Amino acid sequence: MLTAIPLIAALAGSACKGQGSTPTSPQSNSAQTNTTGELRFKAPEGWVTEKTSSAMRVAQYKLPKAEGDKDDGSLVLYYFGSNQGGPAQANIDRWIGQMQQPDGSSSKDKAKTETMTVNGLKVTTVDVTGIYTAEMAPGSGTFHKDENYRLRAAVIETPKGNYFVKLAGPAKTITRWDQAYMDYLKSFEFK
Repeated sequence: MLTAIPLIAALAGSACKGQGSTPTSPQSNSAQTNTTGELRFKAPEGWVTEKTSSAMRVAQYKLPKAEGDKDDGSLVLYYFGSNQGGPAQANIDRWIGQMQQPDGSSSKDKAKTETMTVNGLKVTTVDVTGIYTAEMAPGSGTFHKDENYRLRAAVIETPKGNYFVKLAGPAKTITRWDQAYMDYLKSFEFK
């Protein structure tokens, strides 16, 4: 199923005016061309779509656990707004900081980062395994302490601003969904 994020309200109103309508000025039209559109993507087969738990969550999925794992994987696609959420590297560093190594070594040294272009969009990814220590809910003061977890995340840079993908769960479960995760990232396009 192909999913699209709705256009901003101003465009929705102009789309309802009919085929013969034209923008009020050429200048406003060129500005819209650069920043409006929809981020489209396709959720892989087998992922369970969940109801998003906040307005900042564009999509939320449960990735069913691998045999022997106690937890499912969780993937969330976030969008905080134009120029919100910070640059790619700051997010990559923050995500790496949510993982600790059992031997006390640096997660930054173990993390794999990559930058690629997907349908004209710059995508920066990180992949790191260890003890997942992210805060359970922003401001809660309670933290995960999940051993043998894997975190895969990405920043998708669009003309409308950055979107953020975060996948976390037991390492075996996340490995089970490796190809589906890459297919999901490669499905992103901005139209």
